Amino acid sequence: MTSWDERFRTGEYPRDPEPSDLLQRHLSTLPTGRALDVATGTGRNAVALAAAGHRVDAVDQSREGLRIARERTRERGVAERVEWIQADLDTFAFPEETYDLVTISFYRATDRFTDIKEALAPGGTLFVEHHLRSVDPVESGPSGDRYRFGANELLYACLDLTVLHFESRTERRDDGRTAATTRVVARKSHGTRQSYPAVDD
Repeated sequence: MTSWDERFRTGEYPRDPEPSDLLQRHLSTLPTGRALDVATGTGRNAVALAAAGHRVDAVDQSREGLRIARERTRERGVAERVEWIQADLDTFAFPEETYDLVTISFYRATDRFTDIKEALAPGGTLFVEHHLRSVDPVESGPSGDRYRFGANELLYACLDLTVLHFESRTERRDDGRTAATTRVVARKSHGTRQSYPAVDD
């Protein structure tokens, strides 16, 4: 059993985390299609994507996380829309130009970022959120800086895409702890003239 299996089994990590409000707002602007949720855990994004009508491949190394996520999709009546894939993300073979939407929440995937972006179909959208290094006191996220993004690191990693939204901020999470987080929504499109969907506040 991996350390993440144990965290999911004991409830140290939430069983039913919600995706970010930013992702949910952008979902309403995107056509349904094929989606990939990287490091799905207990299905933070996969469940919401399936409920929105996407066909989802959800990848994680943790067997226990995938078991809980599978239960959640059954509870929501969307289990048939999700393919659960147990795999090591360090070596996972991302298929090229396949997904209309790729989501990553709280997994620092910089070593695989090129492969993940190549997995986007032309016009596909990437959503990433993760913890930031900060001089402000924070209580949520990795204990050290190694697994956090540096200032603007996520933005720079997406400059070969059309960045639709980027933010970095300190916030109080639902569990009451303070976190420094960064988020990006970017589309695999090119050119100096682009469309920018209206997103509700």
